[in-house]
Amino acid sequence: MSKRSTDHTTITIERHFKAPLPRVFNAWAIPEHKQQWFACHGEWKQLDFRLDFRTGGSESNRTASTDGVVHAYEARYVDVVQNERFIYAFDMMLDDVRISVSLATVSFEPEPGGTKMIFVEQVVFLDGYSDNGSRLMGTEIGFDNLRLYVEGDDGRPN
Repeated sequence: MSKRSTDHTTITIERHFKAPLPRVFNAWAIPEHKQQWFACHGEWKQLDFRLDFRTGGSESNRTASTDGVVHAYEARYVDVVQNERFIYAFDMMLDDVRISVSLATVSFEPEPGGTKMIFVEQVVFLDGYSDNGSRLMGTEIGFDNLRLYVEGDDGRPN
């Protein structure tokens, strides 16, 4: 029998975008928009993506890394307040192994010249999975892509 364990951590990221709040919020909420920036590894192959962004809705994203490992993300939206915040719970899996379960809150505030976004993820890594900072790094890369997308930069990802 394998050893069961839990390792809890919290990730907090604050970002400031030179884009109006509805544009930043909708980049999360509209499937065609989110697909433009959500991937943190451009060379990975998209296998499946679904988004039903509403309280009680869900999201599914499956990609294959260059070495063939399937990375699966399954989320459920617990609370959505248009242009203010949303809260969601999600699992991350590598192939068929659940590596983490998280609760995330994303909040938005207008500010002069743009939007402030605060992301807080309470994550529990499971059964000895050693993250070594890769969750934070991948999330930061995703938010760099979000910046490029919402600010309309020519270097827009995907």
